[in-house]
Amino acid sequence: MSPIAKIVIIIIIVIVIIAAILYFLLYFNKSLPAGVSDMPAEEIFDSDQTDMPSGDDQYFSTLEDNSFSGGPGKDGIPSIDSPKYTSIAEGDDWLLPDDIVFGVDYKGLLAAYPQRILVWHEIVNETIGDENIIISYCPLTGTSIGYKGYLTADIQSRFGVSGKLVNSNLIMYDRVTDSYWPQIIGTAIKGEAKGYRLSEFPITWTTWEKWKNSYPSSKVLSKETGFIRNYDLGGDPYGSYISGSGGYYFSDQIIFPVVNEDGRLSPKIVVIGIRDLERNAVAVLKDYLRKNKNIEIDLAGRAVILNYDENIDFYTAQIKESGEWINAFDAMWFSWAGYYPETELIK
Repeated sequence: MSPIAKIVIIIIIVIVIIAAILYFLLYFNKSLPAGVSDMPAEEIFDSDQTDMPSGDDQYFSTLEDNSFSGGPGKDGIPSIDSPKYTSIAEGDDWLLPDDIVFGVDYKGLLAAYPQRILVWHEIVNETIGDENIIISYCPLTGTSIGYKGYLTADIQSRFGVSGKLVNSNLIMYDRVTDSYWPQIIGTAIKGEAKGYRLSEFPITWTTWEKWKNSYPSSKVLSKETGFIRNYDLGGDPYGSYISGSGGYYFSDQIIFPVVNEDGRLSPKIVVIGIRDLERNAVAVLKDYLRKNKNIEIDLAGRAVILNYDENIDFYTAQIKESGEWINAFDAMWFSWAGYYPETELIK
């Protein structure tokens, strides 16, 4: 090999090393933005601080034992950590009236997150003031849930996609302790944060047309995500929610095993799930609420009122006695029943 060739090879190696160092630094700068702790995980949690209901260790172990790889590895489905937004008018350039969006109206953030984008990313990390929030979506279970990024009262984190699933449902991980958090339960089942539960905020599952008509001043997540993905119509690898398009969402096919099978409904029927800290759970057939508009349910002795708004094709839930908001969200029946085998079903 000539001296010139050797020099060229050395230069290439140096460039590769520098690029690797820069990538490493950029990645971890994203992982620990302002307001996110870099404290060692073992110093964040006090083992005596967790007050888990009896039997939770066994429950968490069952979920962990029934977790499977979804295919892509950790961060193989990349979260959106620096979201950009456009106007309603710009959203109209590519979104159809019946496109599914996940609407957020929380602490001054009024935004629509198109399903066509989130199917490729599953998590959007956003910051409102000093608070980190997570807009999450699992396409395999039809669940979109908003979580606050606080692991404790003082420690926040951003979240990523672990690459693992349980009951076909997204398992998130936090970037401070690397603990694993199944999306539907919002509680860590593995890692330093095991037993801790994230606080939630409301997300509205609706259509683009209904959202923009109800919230004309809203902004919409931009297709400029920093990643090369097909966000166009027909780009969803699972099919489409637009009527008649079929695919995974409208079949009875379940790709991964579930902890518990329940034949009371077809697997992909949409229910409204409501649960409490002790894992008491009620599922309401969504079409039942659409028909009845306002219903009262019993959640472990507490009356919960569900109010349906046909203008947005969604609902709110609150504790009757106190008026306190309680989260309720759409879910495919098979996954809800997988987490909550003893769930009551109202249909």
